[in-house]
Amino acid sequence: VQLQASGGGFVEAGGSLRLSCEVSGRDVSSYAMGWFRQAPGREREFVAGITWSGYKSWYAEFVEGRFTISRDNVRNTMFLQMNSLKREDTAVYSCAAVLFARVRLDSIETPRGYDYWGQGTLVTVSS
Repeated sequence: VQLQASGGGFVEAGGSLRLSCEVSGRDVSSYAMGWFRQAPGREREFVAGITWSGYKSWYAEFVEGRFTISRDNVRNTMFLQMNSLKREDTAVYSCAAVLFARVRLDSIETPRGYDYWGQGTLVTVSS
């Protein structure tokens, strides 16, 4: 599976951005998907995840209801709607995928829980 993230940019604190992740390849419906981010000098951290069916989604605590992960099965695209952005949300955001059959609950919120990665898209939030 191949992943292509886009939608990053520059936004003022309190603003919104929507990130997209186009997914291509075989059996895309068999994958769980996630968004991660990495700020300068920090480790990559989990942001949100979703099953390809969209039946279940989950978020990092710092999201605090500000972000929404979703997917469009017709367009094979996953989204991350980010509202009420804060300066500390500044990071490179990447999308990732793992075959649902390989999902492990003890790693689904860590980078090692995913096998496929797209290139990142930079989000910069100014205060």
